[in-house]
Amino acid sequence: MNPPHAPRAVLETALYATDLDAVAAFYTGVIGLQEHLRVPGRHVFMRLDSSMLLLFNPEATRESGGKLPVPPHGATGEGHICFRVAPGELDAWASHLATEGVEIEADFEWPSGARSIYVRDPARNSVEFAEARLWDFEA
Repeated sequence: MNPPHAPRAVLETALYATDLDAVAAFYTGVIGLQEHLRVPGRHVFMRLDSSMLLLFNPEATRESGGKLPVPPHGATGEGHICFRVAPGELDAWASHLATEGVEIEADFEWPSGARSIYVRDPARNSVEFAEARLWDFEA
């Protein structure tokens, strides 16, 4: 049986970090996201315009528990997230990140002509900023 239709967007993305305070400070203070919900030692949720970034402590989420029947989950190693930015904003992001002392790991143009900047959050997750045309989306 086929689903009614394919999903239209990603509603939430999860990254994992044992030091939630450090990664939350990075995403609010450096990236400018708004903290939505925090359970100390377990998770911090960040709100974007139309999606959520969920920051989980994998040591806490690998076990069942809590009031809701969410299955256990967790990951080890370096994850990845890519933030969609408008054309022409990448130079401003590069300047802002440098001012904040965040090292740019890579800054390059893809064969499609789209540009990406990569940095690391305090948990060593790969954080990318890219133009939507990277995936043939309109700005």
